[in-house]
Amino acid sequence: MDFTTAFIRAKGPCAAGFRWYLRHHDQGASYQQVLDSLVEAGRVDDACWLLEQLGPTTTVLRADELVGEAVVFAGTIETRRGIDVSTVVRAGLAIRSGASICAGTAIVAGGDVRARGIVRSGGPLHVSGDVWAGSGVQAEGRFHCAGRLKAGSMVSIGSHLDVQGDVTVRDDLLVEGDAECTRALRVAGRIAVSGALRAGHGIESGQAVSAGGHLEAGLGIRASGGISAGGAIRAGESIRTPGALRAGAGYGIYAGLGVPLDAWETSALVCAASRPDHLLSGRWCDAAPATEA
Repeated sequence: MDFTTAFIRAKGPCAAGFRWYLRHHDQGASYQQVLDSLVEAGRVDDACWLLEQLGPTTTVLRADELVGEAVVFAGTIETRRGIDVSTVVRAGLAIRSGASICAGTAIVAGGDVRARGIVRSGGPLHVSGDVWAGSGVQAEGRFHCAGRLKAGSMVSIGSHLDVQGDVTVRDDLLVEGDAECTRALRVAGRIAVSGALRAGHGIESGQAVSAGGHLEAGLGIRASGGISAGGAIRAGESIRTPGALRAGAGYGIYAGLGVPLDAWETSALVCAASRPDHLLSGRWCDAAPATEA
């Protein structure tokens, strides 16, 4: 893709960015050459703006490792070792690393993100595909994933968590905000969400589940530790834990919301260490839930 002055002007750039282009590329340049020049000049926001305007390419950047202030690439980024930049890592398509992917302010990918190490962002983490992180995920800002999330260690999010596919975490899931998973949420450790927690399918934890707001699952909720919420607890099917089951003050617990009454005997069970207050829907059972599916 070759640029001309008329082509750039038609995209509506800011005045300062357009003056910079006239000074440095008034004779035209390739798409990636302009992105690289903007990053080298410290105009990372302008590079990201241009990528948003023109979209991804099929080109692939392959490197042993990437370090520096920022990386903005229109295609796919692949590194044998890590990526570690002070500000932004942004790719029009996928980002893949044989080690970690770390950015000081943001990670944005138009495709999948895959790393054998940790995926860490000092701000938002926005991925338009799947995320696979062998050593977990950390983001100080909002985390949006349009696909599945699979993490081999802890996931810690400093703001809202939004995953459109299944979530599988082999350690704890910690969210300082609301958390929403469109499909199933499976966590080997504890689930601790300061806001509301919602899963379109089931929620399963190898330890405790806690939410500061409402706790909701389209199917069942199961935890090897207790289950607690600052608001209501709602499940389309059963709720099971060998520990305590507690909703917030003034709120109820509802199981079996997605099954007919004649299926409550098997699919709307509520099992816990003791019968909870304000159990408003579901069939209470005294049987220990630990061995039940």
